Amino acid sequence: MDKKKNKNKKLNEWPRHRVQILWALLTNSYLIGFARGKIYTGKLKNLCLPGINCYSCPGALGSCPVGALQAVIGSWNFKFTFYVAGFLMFVGALMGRFVCGFLCPFGLIQDLLYKIPVPKKIKTFRGDRLLRRLKYVFLLVFVILLPLFLVDILGQGAPYFCKLICPVGTLEGSVPLVLLNQSMRNAVGWLYAWKNVLLIALIILSVILYRPFCKYICPLGAIYSAFNSVAIFRYQVNPEKCTHCGACAKVCKMQVNPEKQINSPECIRCGQCKKICPTGAITSKLHTPSASHGAHDNSEAPLPQQPRTPENDS
Repeated sequence: MDKKKNKNKKLNEWPRHRVQILWALLTNSYLIGFARGKIYTGKLKNLCLPGINCYSCPGALGSCPVGALQAVIGSWNFKFTFYVAGFLMFVGALMGRFVCGFLCPFGLIQDLLYKIPVPKKIKTFRGDRLLRRLKYVFLLVFVILLPLFLVDILGQGAPYFCKLICPVGTLEGSVPLVLLNQSMRNAVGWLYAWKNVLLIALIILSVILYRPFCKYICPLGAIYSAFNSVAIFRYQVNPEKCTHCGACAKVCKMQVNPEKQINSPECIRCGQCKKICPTGAITSKLHTPSASHGAHDNSEAPLPQQPRTPENDS
């Protein structure tokens, strides 16, 4: 009975998906933009959203922090540069990659694509761990270094990640705007074709592999991952309750072993490990000194193995 109950818990991700859908609708609610084929340019566009959501999406009310960072990192407008950097640090320090699991519209798209039934899903493969470092390379090279040093005569850098790679911008911005504007359709060239090839490849990959963009490409996920182990909101494992059954590691689609590293940089806070744990050893809370008593944040070291005794089993 317990195994069946845990299986049902594992399969029921819709409470989280409803939060994702609601957030995506709220932050992309400028519906007139889709009707007119134009983007919203009001005052709200000066505010960054926590997840990766294209500035050029016709419905977007806010800015993507990755695009904003590229736009200002080489600028003398230090005031706005500090705002973007401060926003990223604030969100990261508050909740880490919880944003990836709950507040990223493109994360929702990948989640739904992965639900499409196919004969074979790929959980992991040789070289997977190495490829996950690519997102840090994309962050360093395309989001920081190129916009910082390759600038025009006015000292402005270009958003190279958005321009050359970002499939989010293609799906949410380029494709809708091109479809809705004749002038844009006449102006598309090799770059638009290249980015659509990347988008199609990522969509196909998302059907068979869970969240490939989050794992290997997303520079925003790379930023937030640095805060996972120190964020105010994070997970904890109670070693007195943990039975080392391995259920949490098996259910994690990001291939994190919560028993060994509960706040891994790869954890997107989806909560599946909490649901599947038969003893309730995994909890999430706002971390304060008083909240750490009785539970351990084992972000860096594995839990000590507890000897099995008749007393523990009872």
